[in-house]
Amino acid sequence: MKLLNKAQEEQLMEIVAHLRQVREEKAIRLEELAAYTHIRPPILKAIEEGRFEELPEPIYVQGFIRHYGDAMGLDGAALAKTVADICLTPQESNKDHQVLHEKPSIYVPLAVPYVLLLGAACFGLYYILNQQPSVESASQRKSSPVASKQKTESASKTASLVSSASSSKPKPSVPVSLATTKALSPQATTPSPSPTPSPTAQKTSPPVEVTLELQDKSWLRVKVDGKTEFEGELNKGDKKTWTAKKELIIRSGNAGAVLISTNKKQPTPLGSIDSVKQVTITPETANSQ
Repeated sequence: MKLLNKAQEEQLMEIVAHLRQVREEKAIRLEELAAYTHIRPPILKAIEEGRFEELPEPIYVQGFIRHYGDAMGLDGAALAKTVADICLTPQESNKDHQVLHEKPSIYVPLAVPYVLLLGAACFGLYYILNQQPSVESASQRKSSPVASKQKTESASKTASLVSSASSSKPKPSVPVSLATTKALSPQATTPSPSPTPSPTAQKTSPPVEVTLELQDKSWLRVKVDGKTEFEGELNKGDKKTWTAKKELIIRSGNAGAVLISTNKKQPTPLGSIDSVKQVTITPETANSQ
């Protein structure tokens, strides 16, 4: 169980310290309390010592506090409600509200769009007025008889010079080379077929199959591809199997009581006895093992 700030931890410490004081005043041993409330001694010891990071989710901690308070003759339901109120996070809503108030507001004067539109209109009018004289001058040059006459005379002179030059020089014979014939051959221009992608490149990792077998009672939470598929307690001898395409996340309150097997391999303990542990398994990590 994770706490957001120091104030929450101090408030919870006051509650567990009061419970421990009442238990010691009544001379009740921790083992007797565990047998009466059906809560394991390591969990009760972690509660009394304020080691909240070793405890499971807040909803289970509320149940532990309620059973503890009832066993001591106190109002366990009221204590559990106090724990729930502490574990809630009103600070987050206050921060969001503060961020919304701190967001700067941008004010754009109404005259700015009109100024931009007026500038665009002036630029367009200036462009149109400058284009008209150039178009008119070009059309006048095309329709001028003097210009057309000069163009015709220059074209005839050029044609006569070219014809005289060609008649004075003998035309050499140009042999057709074998390389030119091959270059013009349609077979040389045929494109080579593009290589087809290898079927091995399109392979994807197969899904991972995880089997859990309980050697003792333990709280578990299992997420498959981002969705919580199971959350609760399993007893000794229980066996569950899940399959995930992307990832499978397992969190246990008693990791030493859980045997885990990936893809039907040899099962191994998830962790040590009475320890809280979380593991993430993907198809890549399962196949690399």
